[in-house]
Amino acid sequence: MAGNARDPGVSVASRLLALLGVFDEQKPALTLTELADGAGLPIATAHRLVHELLDWGALVRGDDGKFVVGRRLWKLGMLAADQSDLREIASPFLHDLYGATLATVHLAIRDDDEVLYLDRLAGHASVPAISRVGARLPLYATGVGKVLLAYAPREVHDRVLGNLARITPYTVTHPGKLDSELRRVHREGYAQTVEEMTLGACSVAVPVRGESETVVAALGIVVPSIGRDRARLVAALQVAARGIERTLRG
Repeated sequence: MAGNARDPGVSVASRLLALLGVFDEQKPALTLTELADGAGLPIATAHRLVHELLDWGALVRGDDGKFVVGRRLWKLGMLAADQSDLREIASPFLHDLYGATLATVHLAIRDDDEVLYLDRLAGHASVPAISRVGARLPLYATGVGKVLLAYAPREVHDRVLGNLARITPYTVTHPGKLDSELRRVHREGYAQTVEEMTLGACSVAVPVRGESETVVAALGIVVPSIGRDRARLVAALQVAARGIERTLRG
């Protein structure tokens, strides 16, 4: 059925996917008009489809009238085999790491040119972290992201280094300096950030390797400051990462 869509050849499923595809990390909450414009749909069609998504739980309407992605859709995404398996395997090691450091702990993978957070345990220290499970953040401004970027394909590396936006006054935006940091990840086995994503938050992260030594994820810690604790934090991260790796390899 063509309905009153601008393109009568587009299926209902395609229109629903187009609406969901308008959301991204920069636009997590949208009005009906923004959804209709972004999906290229008439407002009446968008209104009908959005309410179907609301009824199913794919979208939720906030107090401000804007729509956000619903928990049911997020749960479906987390069922992807590579994500759910990795989360389940890593979970006990994340809890051990949290117990040893009492810091905020992250497990993340690369999703195109962003870092995707698969799991997070909040630490005791008051750290202004904006990460959450399912969130996507820039690769170049986070500890786990720098690890993943260091081992990313060359085309990803070049795209990211060609588009470095300043997030805080301490974000590394010079391609040469960031490239030097990424090379150091290979030499020293860890990455760090100092208030590059959020003021008052520093991070240390290490790679998690799967079969054939391929980096499949990054394990990170967020703390108020690093200082003399760097070696201790890196050692704790590496112990946890090796535990995950042994389990992954069976």
